[in-house]
Amino acid sequence: QVQLVESGGDSLQAGGSLRLSCQVSGNSESTFYIGWFRQAPGKEREGVASMTTRGPVTYYADFAKGRFTISRDNAKNARFLQMNNLAPEDTAIYYCAASIKRTISWLTPEEYTYWGQGTQVTVSS
Repeated sequence: QVQLVESGGDSLQAGGSLRLSCQVSGNSESTFYIGWFRQAPGKEREGVASMTTRGPVTYYADFAKGRFTISRDNAKNARFLQMNNLAPEDTAIYYCAASIKRTISWLTPEEYTYWGQGTQVTVSS
């Protein structure tokens, strides 16, 4: 079992920045990818960014490239999502998730086994 707890969600104005955190615990050695996803009201959950757990390889959704950065702190077993130049369309619940598969479609939610409870990000114009 792997537990993930997100934090850092907030309400802010368009153009602002926010850093989300994901604390990973449990059998994290069994995971191969940890990613960030989001779900806006009335929309399907979509992938934002993902990173391998055994190396620095990352993958971003097109809307995230150039604005969002996924990173990690191995000593703290934590993952982060730095989000810059936020827009109202970025409003969503943001989740981190872990996959135990060796090869996956990086930003497909069904590829991930363990999920956090989510943290709300609200961006106003």
